[in-house]
Amino acid sequence: MSIFFTLATRLKQGFTIVSIDFSNDLAIAICAYILFVLLCGWQSQFLHWMPSPKESILRIVTTSFIAPALLEETFFRALLLPHPASNTSSTNYLLWSLISLLLFIVYHPLNAMTAFPQGKPTFFDARFLILATALGIACTTTYWQTGSIWLPIIIHWLTVVLWLSCFGGLDKLGFNFSKEAENLG
Repeated sequence: MSIFFTLATRLKQGFTIVSIDFSNDLAIAICAYILFVLLCGWQSQFLHWMPSPKESILRIVTTSFIAPALLEETFFRALLLPHPASNTSSTNYLLWSLISLLLFIVYHPLNAMTAFPQGKPTFFDARFLILATALGIACTTTYWQTGSIWLPIIIHWLTVVLWLSCFGGLDKLGFNFSKEAENLG
């Protein structure tokens, strides 16, 4: 089987809309992720309450759905991981999950060194990388449990939207939409 056929099949299977049964395991995984991020983020002082200006919220909501949520989840989950419905052993899936997670973590500092240099202080911050690791684990777990990439995309998207719009993410990444708005007005 060619690699292109495999990747196309994974995309088709991953983007299938399924009815998600919020079983106890899935609910526990999502709640554990939220609890971990909030406790770790507050304790380490990486997260702090800092609401973004209202004029930046729509921009954050729309752009963060495409990048990073849709693009990163498509690559790191739908393309790299065998689809849960495939005849992949749990051991093989775990191995691919670890490879995907490692690449997901390393991707952020590499992104800061190449395409997004203003993210360098944040994307090299161990606290950010720990929270990104938790996000990768949560998205991989929900993908494995649902067989659909849509729930990991939504989890990733909401995480980024909340971080940027409420918990100081814009400030950490050096964005200042208030000044932009002043300059336009």
